[in-house]
Amino acid sequence: MSLAPRAVVVHRTTEYEELVAHHGTHGQAAFFLSSRGRSIEEVAERHRRTRRALAEVTSAVPLTWRQARVERSDLDRFLFAPEDVVVVVGQDGLVANVAKYLDGQPVVGIDTDPGRNPGVLVRHRPEQAAVLLASVVATGVDELTMVEAVADDTQRLVALNEIYLGTAGHQTARYRLGLENDGGVVEAQASSGVLVGTGTGATGWLRSLWQERGTRLPLPSPTEDRLLWFVREAWPSPATGTSLVAGELKDSASLTLTVESDRLIAFGDGIETDALELTWGQTVRVGACDRRLRLVG
Repeated sequence: MSLAPRAVVVHRTTEYEELVAHHGTHGQAAFFLSSRGRSIEEVAERHRRTRRALAEVTSAVPLTWRQARVERSDLDRFLFAPEDVVVVVGQDGLVANVAKYLDGQPVVGIDTDPGRNPGVLVRHRPEQAAVLLASVVATGVDELTMVEAVADDTQRLVALNEIYLGTAGHQTARYRLGLENDGGVVEAQASSGVLVGTGTGATGWLRSLWQERGTRLPLPSPTEDRLLWFVREAWPSPATGTSLVAGELKDSASLTLTVESDRLIAFGDGIETDALELTWGQTVRVGACDRRLRLVG
């Protein structure tokens, strides 16, 4: 007998909760903010909206389904199951945070603060949750492209928006950069790191680099099997070059980077605490991931 679906509600601690936890009481947190020209009421109101949204989404889960709730900081310890339907209640970035832990489970993004969030990934309102969950199997989903980095020691990192490779302090990284299936062209570089991004990431960090460079390469769409990559602030010297600083990766093409620093890292979607550790001589390959994020439209 197959299991009933399980609704896994993903959320994050609110700014208000963090402030009260740090300062001890509502009054102390209010005093802290007022000393800096801010009112706690704005923060508290966002907290109340989030709590109301969580309550509305939880009550919308069909009675025959199972339920679970997981906070963002616990995602790396939570075991998702094949029959799960993941309901992300919060900001767009929270969908990116959970994407790396999924393997085909449908995701429903619920926006707790319309107008403050872009709504690229959290596309729905709390009051729509009941209808969405009741028809999630029949509801159309977008298959969003993800990016992965695989090191030669089997370390693997998956991200929805982008992967950054460089030093932990964003200082000078030294490495050899090459493109697979490009005649073996490899260039020694010294730079502020390399960014490889998806169409979903084209609304964030990737877009800022794309605009800065003024490249003619079009930004990929979220469902397109194409990535863009940029080298940040490549330094020309007798030993390092700047001819390979931007490009696209189509289909199964990948970028390879061989470390020539004592330590480099690779992290995804801005989460530096969950990074691949790379040492001298190691090689890492970055390209499109076989997995996709199945986001309910």
